[in-house]
Amino acid sequence: MPTGYVYILRCSNGKYYTGSTTNLELRIQQHFSGRGANFTKKYPPEEVVFVEYFQRIDKAFYREKQIQGWSRVKKEALIHGKENELPKLSIAYRDKDDN
Repeated sequence: MPTGYVYILRCSNGKYYTGSTTNLELRIQQHFSGRGANFTKKYPPEEVVFVEYFQRIDKAFYREKQIQGWSRVKKEALIHGKENELPKLSIAYRDKDDN
């Protein structure tokens, strides 16, 4: 049974909020009722767009921090199940070929 979760919410300002928790149902309820993070209090969530499960909360927390550092395009590839595009989206702009 999973003990850690990473989730992404699409918020009212169009941005994504990424979080992790041990109790997904409770944490999502907190965000939607205005008792979650300061960001989701200011920009209420409209939809849960992604959830990933982990056997340990420390793994979920690590993944949360990883995703938070990603570009919007890379987050959307993950959300839409296009994991095969993630490596390409990780290449630094200066390292891309101009061909």
